[in-house]
Amino acid sequence: MPDSYQFYSIHPFSGFSTTLTHGEGMAAPKPRRVTGTTPLEPLARRRWLGWLLGTGLLLPATGIAADAPALLLAHVYRPGTPLADYWVSEKYDGVRGFWDGQTLRTRGGETVVAPAWFTAGWPAEPMDGELWAGRGQFTHAQSTTRQQQPDDAAWRQMRFMVFDLPRHGGTFDERLPALNRMVEGIGQPWVQAVPQRKVATDAALQALLQRTVRAGGEGLMLHRGASLYRAGRNDDLLKLKTHEDTEAKVVAHLPGTGKHAGRMGALLVEMPSGQRFRLGTGFSDAERNTPPPVGSWVTYRYRGTHDGGLPRFASFVRVRDDMPPR
Repeated sequence: MPDSYQFYSIHPFSGFSTTLTHGEGMAAPKPRRVTGTTPLEPLARRRWLGWLLGTGLLLPATGIAADAPALLLAHVYRPGTPLADYWVSEKYDGVRGFWDGQTLRTRGGETVVAPAWFTAGWPAEPMDGELWAGRGQFTHAQSTTRQQQPDDAAWRQMRFMVFDLPRHGGTFDERLPALNRMVEGIGQPWVQAVPQRKVATDAALQALLQRTVRAGGEGLMLHRGASLYRAGRNDDLLKLKTHEDTEAKVVAHLPGTGKHAGRMGALLVEMPSGQRFRLGTGFSDAERNTPPPVGSWVTYRYRGTHDGGLPRFASFVRVRDDMPPR
């Protein structure tokens, strides 16, 4: 290992420090390039590398899982969308599940280890859906699908809510009856076709959203009837909630001060656009003591964005274990 380095990071020593701007919605600083022209003493070098590893700023580059399924992802619903073109369903707060004809996998490509009875008799036709434990039971769904030794009793509460057939080849209008026939043929009570309906006006859609949320639901999904199944985020699939939320990647753990001294004070997170910001609210004491790992993805809630695109009033919601670290 060389005795002098070039770093693109936040340096822990006062001579090279970069000050983070505290406050909601502020971008993290652009780290300066620091060149170590003076050889570091072995002890100092070990402390420096230990600090980098501890914060997660020194990590090997990794990519998305090679076997991650190519799934359709949703844009956010906008008023004025031609509702006559769309089917509307409840948005289930669970773990995205993809049955590839042989194996049940998450959105990130990880294998879901379910009991043999859960997938017994499922067809070779791929199915896209949500592994769901019921309204308000996301934690149960997440913990159950993560286990490498399946808990039979926990899986008895799970359902696979099927909402699409990625390899069918027809439009969603054509895939929908085929999906209903397939689920009926499977004949298992824990495999259900997601009910779809038509909604005529935005006012009716908003009323349905409020009823769904009051009943404990997460929100609504809108699926364009004339669309083919296209992987990636596009307007063929829309989501509607009473609040906005999205995901970001954890880049580093920022130390706390005051009552949070000695533990995580905030996360430095990176949006898919590459923009970074400080996410410092919404955490429990347990989450601050054992923060989400660097490289993992987290969901955060926010209310609108600043002119530069950074979220306003961002607040941590949860870790996304169904998305691969990178």
